[in-house]
Amino acid sequence: MHDITGKKVAILATDGFEQSELEVPLRELRKAGAEVHVVSPQKGEIKGWDKKDWGRAVPVDRSLETARADDYDALVLPGGQINPDLLRLEEKALDFIRAFYVDKKPIGAICHAPWLLIETGIAKGRDMTGYASIKTDLENAGANWHDEAVVVDEGIVTSRHPGDLDAFCAKVAEEIAEGRHTQRQAA
Repeated sequence: MHDITGKKVAILATDGFEQSELEVPLRELRKAGAEVHVVSPQKGEIKGWDKKDWGRAVPVDRSLETARADDYDALVLPGGQINPDLLRLEEKALDFIRAFYVDKKPIGAICHAPWLLIETGIAKGRDMTGYASIKTDLENAGANWHDEAVVVDEGIVTSRHPGDLDAFCAKVAEEIAEGRHTQRQAA
């Protein structure tokens, strides 16, 4: 894992995030030296989904209302079915994601979280992956689907599921260490 000491990372989530897809990047990116904040439209805490039932609560460090993309070097979007489906209805969440993209900062999205990259227009023309059930969604949005553990396209890191977390976290840390990326703009 790359040393990302001094970097700041936002993890954007709400209730229903896949437990491991928030907790593992939170832990691993902190171990790599980053300051990591859980950002949410909710205040206090959010509750995860752990495989087939509700999981543990995670404290929210910053409300989406007060968080600014300018304060961070990268963004991580955990999956689960519920979390990204709720977030894609939140215009402030979509604006937050777009701000990272416009500033050419790394964005990591795992499992169902690429739905958020579809909703923001970022997926079009990109090499991506995600949970198998959203393959058609990604292709319909103009993404080039790859069934691989991790796919990177100009600082946009995507992975399929919790089994890919080691590769996902390592690649996100690598992209953060590299810094801002030249990115083509979504249509």
